[in-house]
Amino acid sequence: MMDGPLQGLLVLDLTRVLVGPYCTMVLSDLGARVIKVEAPEVGDDSRKFGPFVEDQSAYFMSLNRGKESIALNLKNEDDKKIFERILDKADILVENFKPGTLERWGYGWNDLKDKYPKLIYASASGFGQTGPMKGLPAYDMVVQGMGGLMSVTGQPDSEPTRVGTSIGDITAGLFTAIGINAALYDRQKTGRGMQIDVSMLDCQIAILENAIARYLSKGEIPKPMGSRHPSIAPFEAFKTKNSYIIIAAGNDKLFEGMCLTLGCDCYKLDRFKDNQSRTNNMDELKKIIEVKLLHKTTEEWVALFTEKKIPCGPINNIKEAVDNPQIQFRNMIVSANHNKIGNFKMAGNPIKMSPYKDETTRGEIPNLDQHRDKILKEFK
Repeated sequence: MMDGPLQGLLVLDLTRVLVGPYCTMVLSDLGARVIKVEAPEVGDDSRKFGPFVEDQSAYFMSLNRGKESIALNLKNEDDKKIFERILDKADILVENFKPGTLERWGYGWNDLKDKYPKLIYASASGFGQTGPMKGLPAYDMVVQGMGGLMSVTGQPDSEPTRVGTSIGDITAGLFTAIGINAALYDRQKTGRGMQIDVSMLDCQIAILENAIARYLSKGEIPKPMGSRHPSIAPFEAFKTKNSYIIIAAGNDKLFEGMCLTLGCDCYKLDRFKDNQSRTNNMDELKKIIEVKLLHKTTEEWVALFTEKKIPCGPINNIKEAVDNPQIQFRNMIVSANHNKIGNFKMAGNPIKMSPYKDETTRGEIPNLDQHRDKILKEFK
């Protein structure tokens, strides 16, 4: 277990694939003990997802480091007794089954809330525990599409484009972890647990920021704009001599500094005098900027803009992003041990807390049912 502010808390993890395991991974990184309950023989679905290192799923390993695994069939009476002994000591239960599944097994919120009054019961699902769509299944791309995110992603007039990571699952996992931490604070005051209901679709609406503000305030339906920001200019990717550079000159002072670094006087022109003017004339401004940028490489421009404190950066591939000295310095690539393949590298924890050391390792990656004997001995 990691050293962290949640140390001493027991999480009973009934999750699989991504949204739930991402949430419980965050809790584990913050110090909680996580016991992962998996289906006998098959385990978490993601154990079958590639890419594979030997015959082990890198997808599964990256999300389930530092957890303990026990296989239980919650329809089997003997396994239910084991589950309930663990549940009796648990602080938090996290699940991402389709709504109604745990109720059929006798472990819904209403089944447990009186028997375990301090239990924090967190459910993450596609559409939530209420509403006309509550019983429907969902995957990440379904909610990216339904939640409007794909309608503002990609180039103008392009085919529908999925965001390049599973942001539908990940945002729901993060919001669930936030809810759990708030519920722990509430429990300190009231002595009681609560149910937390997080919908993947709700989370997509919650992160639409500028797009939803534009529609609700102006009635405008935003469309894909490539890398361009709809309300700030210049704020996008520009061509250089050899590739692209991101420039985010988000206020008048930064715009003037950018112009001076480029060797142009655009900041003196009325049509570029403030952010709104620049946004209204962005196509013209982009052409002017790119004429200047084409004389040097991305690396040369990054060095010049960085010296002048103009926000900028290259568009890195994953190797370049991971190898960035800043990422390495911040311990954002860590390892966990698997008893078959040894050390496995993965993304670290972006939450740095002054009293706790941010370790370079994340404990063990569990085989299916690996900790059964240990858990049975402890929870007699």
